[in-house]
Amino acid sequence: MEKDLYTLAKDKALEYFEKAHIVLTEKEKNEVEVADFGLGDLYQTGLESVVYINTDNCCAKEMVLFPYQTCPEHIHPPIGDHYPGKEETFRVRMGTVYLYVEGDPVSNPKAIIPKNSEKFYTVFHEITLQAGEQYTLYPGTKHWFQAGSEGAVVSEFSTHCYDEYDIFTNPAIKRIPDIIN
Repeated sequence: MEKDLYTLAKDKALEYFEKAHIVLTEKEKNEVEVADFGLGDLYQTGLESVVYINTDNCCAKEMVLFPYQTCPEHIHPPIGDHYPGKEETFRVRMGTVYLYVEGDPVSNPKAIIPKNSEKFYTVFHEITLQAGEQYTLYPGTKHWFQAGSEGAVVSEFSTHCYDEYDIFTNPAIKRIPDIIN
């Protein structure tokens, strides 16, 4: 991802946090992650986040999704004998989020699957979350999510986060972003 795009998306994410009344320290503002998942189409498939804490036992972060921006389908796998996978709770602070998990699929999903990626989205049990609503995902749950038309701010509370081990349905995805000057 080009540095200019990273800076633009980071600044836009900070505007979303402010609008949702999420107060960040200067250090946190400087550490906002912008992930395009290596696909080069940030506004279709991407995520902006800031991590407050990530200890051996817990993780807390804030996420921004721009209008119709999608976090692609993935699971948080077990790691070794000590970690069964991430358990996470999403709580929407602003906007609407369409969350998709395994289960009975809806016939007409509200989310728009990213163009040319249809084969990488396989779970369609739809959960619509509005501001103030939350949903907990248990380890090993395949899922993906997308913001509605106004974008969204989401708080995530979870067990320890090992983003680098996430398994995506799309094998071309790179979870950790590369920023190019």
